[in-house]
Amino acid sequence: MTTFISTKFLGVLDYITSIVIAASPWLFHYDLSLSAAILFIPVFLGCMQLLMTIFSNYEFGMIKVFPMPAHLFLDGFVGFMLLISPFLYGFAHAVFLPQVILGLILLSMSIFTKDSVLEED
Repeated sequence: MTTFISTKFLGVLDYITSIVIAASPWLFHYDLSLSAAILFIPVFLGCMQLLMTIFSNYEFGMIKVFPMPAHLFLDGFVGFMLLISPFLYGFAHAVFLPQVILGLILLSMSIFTKDSVLEED
C-alpha cells in the first residue's frame, strides 16, 4: 500500500483534528439534551487523541515516548470508534455527519501515513 502522508504533515493534522473532534459538540451545535454520549464520546476521544499526539515519537511530539506504529494503530481505532459511535450509541438521528467525516479522516490518516519518521520515499 502506498503511504503518501509524511509524519510531519500527520503532526499538523493530528493537532488540528484532535482539537476539532474535542470541540465538535459546540462547533457543530449537537443537541446535547438527547444523550450524554453525544457530548462525552467526541470530547473524550479528542482529548485522548491530543494526549497521544503530545506523547508520540515524531517531529511534532513534545514528549517522545509513544512509538509511531502504535500511534497509527490508535489513530485508526479512534477513527473507527468515532465513525461508528452515532450508530452504536443510537444518536445517529440527531448527529452523525461530523463524526463520520472526522472518523474517516482519522482512519485515512492511519492508513496512508508512513510507519516511521525515518522511512524514505
